[in-house]
Amino acid sequence: MTENLTENHHIPESPSLYAKHKKVYPQAITGAFRTLKWKVTAAIMAFYFITPWIRWDRGEGEPDQAILASMSLRRLYFFNIEIWPQEIYYLTGILVLAAVGLFLATAMAGRVWCGFTCWQTVWTDLFVWVERKIEGDRNKRIRFDQGSWNLDKIWRKSLKQFIWIVFSLLTGAGWIFFFNDAPSTAMNMLTGQGTYEEYGFTFLFSATTYVLAGFAREQVCIYMCPWPRFQGAMFDEHSLIVTYEAWRGEPRGKSKAQNIGDCVDCNLCVNVCPTGVDIREGDQFQCIGCALCVDACNSIMTKLGRPLNLITYDSVSNQMARERGDEPKKRLIRKRTIAYSILLSAVVVLMAYGLLNRSELEINVQRDRSPLFVQLSDGDIRNGYTFKILNMINVPQTYTLAISGLEGAKLSVIGLGKDPVDTVTLDVEGDTVATYRVFVRAPIETMRSQFEDMEFILTNSETGEVVRYDSRFAGPVR
Repeated sequence: MTENLTENHHIPESPSLYAKHKKVYPQAITGAFRTLKWKVTAAIMAFYFITPWIRWDRGEGEPDQAILASMSLRRLYFFNIEIWPQEIYYLTGILVLAAVGLFLATAMAGRVWCGFTCWQTVWTDLFVWVERKIEGDRNKRIRFDQGSWNLDKIWRKSLKQFIWIVFSLLTGAGWIFFFNDAPSTAMNMLTGQGTYEEYGFTFLFSATTYVLAGFAREQVCIYMCPWPRFQGAMFDEHSLIVTYEAWRGEPRGKSKAQNIGDCVDCNLCVNVCPTGVDIREGDQFQCIGCALCVDACNSIMTKLGRPLNLITYDSVSNQMARERGDEPKKRLIRKRTIAYSILLSAVVVLMAYGLLNRSELEINVQRDRSPLFVQLSDGDIRNGYTFKILNMINVPQTYTLAISGLEGAKLSVIGLGKDPVDTVTLDVEGDTVATYRVFVRAPIETMRSQFEDMEFILTNSETGEVVRYDSRFAGPVR
C-alpha cells in the first residue's frame, strides 16, 4: 500500500531557503577612485610585508625588531615603546581608538573603510587582478569559465591557482613575522628548522587567505561580516555615501529623446562592482563603498559629453537639495562627528599622557592568606608576603625596601639573611620581574585591631625613584 502511494502521488519538494550563488566577475575600470584604491593597497602591502623587517636597537639581549608582539617574552614592542602584560589597558585603548575611528569614518564617509582599507577587500582585489591578468577581463572570464576544458584552460587555471597559493603563503608567513623575529624565523622555515607552531599557523593563515580572497570574495562582505548589519546606525542624512542621482538619471534609455534621463542603462556600474550591486536601486548593505561605479559612470558620461557624477559620493541631504534645485552643503562637522572626535581625542590624550608619565618600576605584593599570621615565641606577630618587582629598564637595578605605617615593624627576606632589619637591599636584573619572599614582624602591642594598614616603600638606589604599595598586616582578633 505504501509503495503504491509513493508511485502514484508526487510529493512536492520544499523550496530552498537559500538563493543560489551567482559568481561575480568584476570588470576592470580606470579613474580617480580606482587610482586611490591602488595607492591604498600599495601602502597596506608595504606595511604588512616590510614592517617586520625594520630593525630597532634596544640594547644587548633585547629583540631588535621595530614592531613585534612577542609571545615568548610576553611583550609588545613598538619602536621605543615596550608594553608589558600588566599594561593591557594600552591595548584596550588601541581597540577603542580603532572602534571610534571606524565610527567616525563611517559617519563622515559611509563604508569608506570597507571599500578601501579592509584587508578582505584589499586581498580580494589583488586576487581578482591576478585572475584578470591571466584569464582576461570580465567577458573573457565568463566565456572562459563556461567553455570546455582544454590545454589552454588547464594551464591558465593552474597558473592562477599557483600564484594565489604563493601569495597566500607569503601572507601567512608575513603574519607570523609580526610575532617572531622575521629574519631568523624566515631562515628557519625555509631550511626546515621552523617549529610546528610556526608552520601550523602559517598554513592556517595561508589557507584562510586562499579561501576567503580567492573563492569566498564578496560573500565574506555580504554574509560573514557583521559590520553591514549595523553600519546604518552610524549613518545620517549628511553622511557621504555612494549614491545614484535618480532624479537626473531616470527614466533610463539609450535614445536622445528629451524625456530620457542621463542614465543610458549600460550596466557598467554593475559590471565593475566587486559585490555585484546595482547602485541605481538605492543604498544597499551589500555596497562596500569602493566607488568604482563612480569611475565607471563618469567614463560613460565623458564619452557622451554629459555632466559627470551621475553616480557620486554624496549625502542624502545634498541629493534632496539638488533635486529641489537648491545649493547643496556638505556638513562633515555635526553633533555625532563632534562626539566621536572628542572621544577619539580624549583616548589619544589619555594614552599619550600615560606613556609620557609611565613609571619604569612597578611592584606587586600578595599577602599570605593561609595562615593569616604566625605568632612567634617572643610574642611578635609575623606576616608573609610575595613581593614582585618589575624592572622595565634593560640594565640591572638596585632597590631599597622599607616599611611605613606600622610601629616597630621590621622585615626580612628569604635568602638575604634571617635577622629582621629596617631596610633591605634588593637586586633585580634588567628587563625582568624579580620575586622575593618577604616576612614582616611587629610587636603584638602595636596591634589595635585585627588588621593594620601599612605601606611598602621601594626606592631605586641610583635614580631615587620611589614606588609605594599599600597593604595590610594581620594579627589575632582583639
